[in-house]
Amino acid sequence: MVTPSFVQLSRRASMSVLLLLACSLSSCATEQTKRYSQDEARSMLKRLETVSLELGEYPIDGASAVLDGDTIRVKGLPASLRLLGIDTEETFKKDKERAAFAAGWEEYKKKMRGSSPRPVKYATPLGEDAKHFAQAFFEDVREVRLERDHPGEIRDFYNRYLAYVFAKKNGNWVNYNVECVRAGFTPYFMKYGRSRRFHKDFVDAEKEARDAQRGIWKPGAMSYPDYDERLKWWGEREAVITRFEKAAQENPDNSIALTRWDAMLKLESKVGQEVTILGSVSDVKYSQGNGPSVVKLARSRTSDFDIVFFDRDVLLSTGIQFKKSEYVQVRGTVQKYKNDKGWEKLQVVVSTPGQVLAPSSELEKLLTDDQKRAERESDEDD
Repeated sequence: MVTPSFVQLSRRASMSVLLLLACSLSSCATEQTKRYSQDEARSMLKRLETVSLELGEYPIDGASAVLDGDTIRVKGLPASLRLLGIDTEETFKKDKERAAFAAGWEEYKKKMRGSSPRPVKYATPLGEDAKHFAQAFFEDVREVRLERDHPGEIRDFYNRYLAYVFAKKNGNWVNYNVECVRAGFTPYFMKYGRSRRFHKDFVDAEKEARDAQRGIWKPGAMSYPDYDERLKWWGEREAVITRFEKAAQENPDNSIALTRWDAMLKLESKVGQEVTILGSVSDVKYSQGNGPSVVKLARSRTSDFDIVFFDRDVLLSTGIQFKKSEYVQVRGTVQKYKNDKGWEKLQVVVSTPGQVLAPSSELEKLLTDDQKRAERESDEDD
């Protein structure tokens, strides 16, 4: 059972979203815009918050629904859609970006990357092209079909709905996400895990785009110069997620991904028991005096979950402090405690270094497994 404070906050958040949705859907309508009743608004919101793969069909405003190559708005929803499996380059939204780009492409790339140890996102001409491609794709579209990759993954870190978007073309529903990869405006984006439903479609689409040298794959294109580095990084993260999900199939009750809508409910039911958690590291708080050290795993932009180490040396020996923004797998015991405001909170306590699994070793293991599998399949074909 969740704590009263959690229930109250959830109810308030749901009511706020519902009121916003109802207001936006029942606002002044033009001749081209359908006026929705509050009952219809509730029905639409209920579908989007339902645990299911297929969400149904929703109205959009054609090309004007496109925010950029991988984000669109569906009419009346209080949040935009984050399109799964793709990550197009950014569009120019700020004057300082335009000014920096005007000074020269080579210097612009160096300035945008700066001293970051990881590839960064920034505006490029290919980002603008990706937006134009999306606008052309949805130009005459007035209704789209939305589907999820997993019924329990409803929103992303920024509270956007996660979805595959299908538009009807020549009588057939076409997956925009896959077509964006095929057109060469994004690689197959696996930073948050591979597609459970369309993995082969994405792989084939990327190969076709690369072989044809489309978009970002065209030599000399004004796009990110570091896709090899990005793909390696995304692959390391994907390997951790894939390993967790494979293990979770064998022990689903005690395997909890913090991105799932029911993560806190499952943790609440496991107080005093050992569980395995998947999440990305958002911060590390080292012990002061005799207090514990805490690794915070992100649930959303405004919500973290605490992994507690009562022995600071155990934390340091795991290497988790070097994995900020990376996915980790943690095994520990669920405990409930009261914070300094008197609110009950949940945490997972780790006592040995072996309870934390970091990305790099898992990538190597998965690649080895995949290589062995490929060799077996080759032998069978022979």
